[in-house]
Parts: sequence; structure tokens; C-alpha cells
Amino acid sequence: MFRVKTFGMEIRPLKTMHELTALDEMVNNFLAGKDIIHLISASDVATTDDRGETIGIVRVICYEEGGSE
Repeated sequence: MFRVKTFGMEIRPLKTMHELTALDEMVNNFLAGKDIIHLISASDVATTDDRGETIGIVRVICYEEGGSE
């Protein structure tokens, strides 16, 4: 069965690398805890404020989960 999961992370000035590492860890922990057959896609999109400054990131993954359902 195909599934989609969305993760979000606030981005603060001068802390971006730490936050991206935390987002990667969150996604990796999610994937490690599931019976994933295939990771079909992963994409990131930045969210912005009214001035066009990046304030967050959303990562969406699509995966196929094993097991009988």
C-alpha cells in the first residue's frame, strides 16, 4: 500500500544546518520504524513569510509499506 507522510521544521537564521540535520533524523527514524518496501519519492519545499524570507521547510515522502492490509 502506498502512503504519504509530511514532516515540517521551522527554519531560524544561523541555525539552518542544525534544523536540516534534525529534520533528516526525524525522517530517518520514521522510515527505520516502518516496514518500508520502497521509498518512492522525497521532496522538500520552503515556506516563506510575507516578505519572501524562508521560515520553514516541509518534506513529503511517498513510500510503499509492506505487511498485509
